[in-house]
Amino acid sequence: MISLHDVFKEGTEAVKAAVLAFGARHLNDLRSGHAEPNWKHAEKHFTYLIEGIMGAAAPQQPGAAATVRRAENEAIDLLLALHGVRDYRCPICVKQQRPPL
Repeated sequence: MISLHDVFKEGTEAVKAAVLAFGARHLNDLRSGHAEPNWKHAEKHFTYLIEGIMGAAAPQQPGAAATVRRAENEAIDLLLALHGVRDYRCPICVKQQRPPL
């Protein structure tokens, strides 16, 4: 599965800006006044996005490589779409903060 770091390295300027914006949604310490992106946390949430998009398609299934690649592309498209939205929240962060039903 592609990493957020690789998406940044291989991406266009628009993709790089979207990755940086996604990282900015995962800050280490908001109280210090010098918050830096928590890239480990952002990376994990990017992986969760890809896995969520893939759904039940397990990587061990035949043809799963194509499914994974499509899910990766959709996750990148989501970052690009969210980049234009002011003050968006990471969908994984939102999901994890929801109270159980």
